[in-house]
Amino acid sequence: MSGTTTAAAAPRRRAAGAGANRWVVLVVLCASLLLVAVDATVLHVAVPAVTEDLRPGGIELLWIVDVYPLVCAALLILFGTLGDRVGRRRVLLLGYALFGLASALAAFAGSAPVLIAARALLGVGGAMIMPATLSILRQVFPDRRERALAIGIWTAVAAVGAALGPLLGGALIEHFWWGSVFLVNIPLMLVSLPVGRLLLPESKGDGQGPWDVIGALMAAAGLFGVVLGVKRLGAGDPVLSILTWLPLLAGAALLTGFVRRQKRRTHPLVDLAMFRRPAFSTSVGCIVLAMLALVGLELIAAQYLQLVLGLSPLQTGLRLLPLTFAAMAAGLVGARLLRSLGPRRMVCAGFCLTAGAVLLLTEMGRTDDSALLLTGFVLLGFGLETTLFGAYESMLSEVPPERAGGAAAIGETSYQLGAGIGIALLGSVMNAAYQPGASGGVPGVPGPDSRAAGHSLGEAYEVAARLGGPAGVALRRAATDAFVHGLHVTLLVSAALLALGALMALRLPRVMHCEPARVPAPRDAADSRVSV
Repeated sequence: MSGTTTAAAAPRRRAAGAGANRWVVLVVLCASLLLVAVDATVLHVAVPAVTEDLRPGGIELLWIVDVYPLVCAALLILFGTLGDRVGRRRVLLLGYALFGLASALAAFAGSAPVLIAARALLGVGGAMIMPATLSILRQVFPDRRERALAIGIWTAVAAVGAALGPLLGGALIEHFWWGSVFLVNIPLMLVSLPVGRLLLPESKGDGQGPWDVIGALMAAAGLFGVVLGVKRLGAGDPVLSILTWLPLLAGAALLTGFVRRQKRRTHPLVDLAMFRRPAFSTSVGCIVLAMLALVGLELIAAQYLQLVLGLSPLQTGLRLLPLTFAAMAAGLVGARLLRSLGPRRMVCAGFCLTAGAVLLLTEMGRTDDSALLLTGFVLLGFGLETTLFGAYESMLSEVPPERAGGAAAIGETSYQLGAGIGIALLGSVMNAAYQPGASGGVPGVPGPDSRAAGHSLGEAYEVAARLGGPAGVALRRAATDAFVHGLHVTLLVSAALLALGALMALRLPRVMHCEPARVPAPRDAADSRVSV
């Protein structure tokens, strides 16, 4: 074979993900995902240091924390479908570059507005990276058996990143200034750019018709409004507040218009026909329900460990590590479980196992029961990761490779929406169950102080410390009892939602259908048209 022929054949092999190189591609994609997942949580432990240095106002501080996931969730569909048109690797590499530049800007931000802008740019970079990694994975693993293993590794890495963020941030803050939590991204991105350009294959969709710019912007603005409204509900804002319902209504109206626009177009941005497939629509619903339970429970569990049991943030992170390790294990054995159980039984079993773990955790009380917590968190992590793995794999396998970017964006958007709704819903349930017990007229506590104690357990502790004496002790005990009661009620609601997910999973296919792997034919990298 001549050198010319060999050189011509190499891009075709890379485009198909042939040979052992596809596992190297998976390593590169997982490294990208790890960075994005870590950055979503790494700032949480740095908030006190940021507050002390930049002196942001209350609204500015909320935006510093929330703007990254908010922008990322809003732009997933835009960049996921754009990758289908102009090339997924191209969008991914641009995301790398933007993520690195935004990290440098955030690390050396001298004011709150600059940090907010940098975090927003990080969200844009994250929205470029996340759907691209999953859609390229779909492309380079055409065989469903191998793809199931790859998705298991991918989801395990996502679980590691989410848990690693607070631990990494805490370690850096102890030795350096708060900007160091962003600086760690830069050398990794400097390595990822050339390695990604060299190793990652380029792939596109069918390229039929122009890219719907107006539709993409409508989807982005609509998702931004809905996620913003949900986050404000999760933060405890009144439901009737104009700052809550106006974004929700505007976002819902834009998304409704987006759906109608896609139905009218010959070449839609998002193929809504995918939702007519029971496996696809059910998988999306299962992702929402699983994330709804996971994020709300993690938030409340962290409060319980710190406020009720009195653990430090680092001790709390260590207590939650078994959940992450169990999730990693579930991701790594998920492919084998999927082949033996099939999507229906696997996702249903994951939901049932998670619901059982949640019911077990209702035994948590005022005293530390480390064995109970360890068992509950391990079952919770394994069950939820099993559910997410089966749902993601079924969703991706239901769509053709040329639609992988849009499907991946829908899956990631469902993930983000489920997380936001979970915080809002379970947080509201927790507050409704906690407030009457904490503000129920503890003897010796004035009315204003009782009402303040009903806002949160942390505020109740502050009031109790200020009052001191028997009244302070009684208020602290009443608030702790009310919090534990609220935790039990929230866990029961979560278990009911997980049971609903198990019923929903019965619509998934019974067996994992594996067709012979087909190598996609090479296609010209013609520029796609863009229209308004």
